[in-house]
Amino acid sequence: MDLFEDESGPSGNNNAHDYTVSEISGAVKRVIEGEFGRVRVRGEVGRATRPRSGHLYFDLKDDRSVIAAISWKGQVDRMAVIPEEGMEVIATGKMTTFPGQSKYQLIVDTVEPAGAGALMAMLEARKKALGAEGLFDAGRKRPLPWLPKVIGVVTSPSGAVIRDILHRLRDRFPRHVLIWPVAVQGQACAGEVARAIRGFNALAPDGLIPRPDLLIVARGGGSIEDLWGFNEEIVVRAAAESRIPLISAVGHETDTTLIDYASDKRAPTPTAAAEMAVPVRGELAVWLQDAGARMARAVRARVDIQRQRHSDLSRALGRPEAVLDPVRQRYDWWADRLDPALRGVTLRKRSEFGRIEARLSPTLLTRGLSEQGRRLEGLSARLVSARARNLDLARSRNAQSRERLEALGERMAQAQQRRIRQLGERLEQMDRMRQTLGYRETLKRGYAVVRAGESVVTTAVEAAGHAALQVEFADGVLPVVTGGEGGPLLGATKAPEPKSLEPKSPVAETAAPKPAKKAPKKAVKTSPPEQGSLF
Repeated sequence: MDLFEDESGPSGNNNAHDYTVSEISGAVKRVIEGEFGRVRVRGEVGRATRPRSGHLYFDLKDDRSVIAAISWKGQVDRMAVIPEEGMEVIATGKMTTFPGQSKYQLIVDTVEPAGAGALMAMLEARKKALGAEGLFDAGRKRPLPWLPKVIGVVTSPSGAVIRDILHRLRDRFPRHVLIWPVAVQGQACAGEVARAIRGFNALAPDGLIPRPDLLIVARGGGSIEDLWGFNEEIVVRAAAESRIPLISAVGHETDTTLIDYASDKRAPTPTAAAEMAVPVRGELAVWLQDAGARMARAVRARVDIQRQRHSDLSRALGRPEAVLDPVRQRYDWWADRLDPALRGVTLRKRSEFGRIEARLSPTLLTRGLSEQGRRLEGLSARLVSARARNLDLARSRNAQSRERLEALGERMAQAQQRRIRQLGERLEQMDRMRQTLGYRETLKRGYAVVRAGESVVTTAVEAAGHAALQVEFADGVLPVVTGGEGGPLLGATKAPEPKSLEPKSPVAETAAPKPAKKAPKKAVKTSPPEQGSLF
């Protein structure tokens, strides 16, 4: 029985089979996948999104319809061209359904541009976006080294490009070349070229593998699709970030890719890139030979000029004999006079010594020694007496100092005694004043203090509110029980003696001056009379 056969007639209403949702969805999925299978769909890309999972979701549309399309992460990584919104592409994949949302979709594994016009439009849009970020600015470009020691080449190791570059470098100026093999077209091209540029930049300058002084990214000619890997954003950013000067030599002279704008120098061909990288060694040798010849001629001319100048100056100075003859003559004249002068001086000194020798005798020497001995004895006696006088003077000064110290000690002791007596008298005066101003002196004149517990009662209204009162007189305390206008006398007790906070009489503490100074401070704190009601 056909699943989609119309059974809605009057005779089939009661005999129709009840399908589940999953059965219907599965049947639709089998029909669509079996009917269409693998298809190629041409359309415009719309609403392309790529979440963190790496899958790519986009729409394929024309002027009337829209088909949802999906490319899984592994398929996206193998794509030569990534779909972007607005591109016209031919997508190849498998039609299927998604039962969870009751819709059909196309699982896309390859995408091809629908034409060169679409690729060029996408290329121009990408060029504008990257140019707006400043990746193509002339200020970012670095000058090429004049004669690099090491050159790094990013290209395919099996093509004719690397052989052309090596051959041209060998003819012009042989250099150390490092080759980083990459795919120069296809899906892996962009990633491998970007990794090669960043890998050369990551080498240490003094590492086991020398870091290149110049990079060349090279590829032979081809169609725009073949060269598309060098238009990818990852390659352009890697070229712009390179700290090593970079020459791009992709395609022929008429081919232009985005890496040409980001590189420091563009070469029309790989061979031209090698010519830009190094000078011609033969030309350098000729130039050096010519420069050496010109330098030798300049040195010889300079020496000749200096020799001629020296000759001219020497003629102006005259003959050396003319300068030395007068000096030599004067020397001979003094040499002739020196010998007779020495003989005369010797005879004169000898005669003077004879006269002095005649005056000297043992007796004269003994007399001189005796005089010097007596002089030394006199000086020794004077030294002994001077030392004795200095000692006596020092002893007298020490005795005077000791007497002055003893007198000062006696004066200090007397002053201390006087100060103690003054403070004691002042303390006694303050104690008498405290007793005179205290409330107990007032009680002796006929007054009393009424208390209710710990508080003092000052009015009759307040006294009427208490059942028991204490009346303090000068000679004791009388408890009273109130009842209206008064109560019976219950008893009398002797007035308690207040605890004195004052220290003992300063007369008995004359030997301790410090407590006597602190006593007035304590007396002042306890001297005010207690609050109370006097009547």
